[in-house]
Amino acid sequence: MSARGHKSGDAARLGAVDALWRARPRSWLVRATAATFTLGALAAWLSGQMEVLRLLEPRRLDNLQRFLAHDALPAPLRAEGGTFADLWPWAWAIMTDRGFEALLATLGLAVAAAVLAAALALLLAPLCARTLAARHPYADPAFVGGERERQGAGWRLVTGAARSFAVLLRALPEYVLAFLLGAVLPNVAWAAVLALALHNGGILARLYGETLENLPPKPFRAWVELGAGRRQLAALALLPAALPRFLLYFFYRFETCVREATVLGMLGFVSLGYWIQDARARMQYDTMLLLVGLGVVIVLVGDLCSYVARAVVRRAA
Repeated sequence: MSARGHKSGDAARLGAVDALWRARPRSWLVRATAATFTLGALAAWLSGQMEVLRLLEPRRLDNLQRFLAHDALPAPLRAEGGTFADLWPWAWAIMTDRGFEALLATLGLAVAAAVLAAALALLLAPLCARTLAARHPYADPAFVGGERERQGAGWRLVTGAARSFAVLLRALPEYVLAFLLGAVLPNVAWAAVLALALHNGGILARLYGETLENLPPKPFRAWVELGAGRRQLAALALLPAALPRFLLYFFYRFETCVREATVLGMLGFVSLGYWIQDARARMQYDTMLLLVGLGVVIVLVGDLCSYVARAVVRRAA
């Protein structure tokens, strides 16, 4: 092909791309939302409340330099003649003194909260899915008079109440909820577990309900035509189809529970957060960073478990 042919072909492709760009869907709501957030961010930065320029004051820069060059370094490296070979005894002493206990406590709190949250979500999710919580689940709307007639007024109230309850649970800040429950329950650990379970249960219930509702209806319509009831649909058809997505959301919230369990330790539960706060109060920043790193390790392990579990489910399907 000649050079002129290449140029004409490139011009045609650029013209086609330009035509697609001009024909793209435009939404005034998206533009208004983006403009509102942009103006809000500018107002926050220019209001003077954030005092961004104070971050560059010499005293603050000196504090940052001292933290990075001295305080954050492990104690053996700050000592005269200290070497990297001394790091392992130092880290092992911290782990045996409080690290392993805090690690297991944080992991146990996160696992208990995530399991309870998933159980609550599995109970609420079928009621949040308008395709299942209906007078005629997965029936063809053309044969029952439309979508509203298929679901029925009573079932619309059920799904509305279930979705509202899920929104209420996820709107409750877990830290405030744990603080309130701690005043009622004798065990601070249970207060933290229930606070995380309720908050994350509301989030998972909404996500699980949306997942069930967005599944392609044709396979489940066939189950209905074969005589399957609502419970059979939920347990034998919908759950296996949605399980990979359910696991993805579960492990995502598990990672969140680990991070939140670390923070909730500052209420008095002996988890990573408790000892992180203790190390910070004692100005032992090297120990504090080591304990923060343990929390990162738990999250990474949870992400690996999520990947393996979803891979096994996909192969089994």
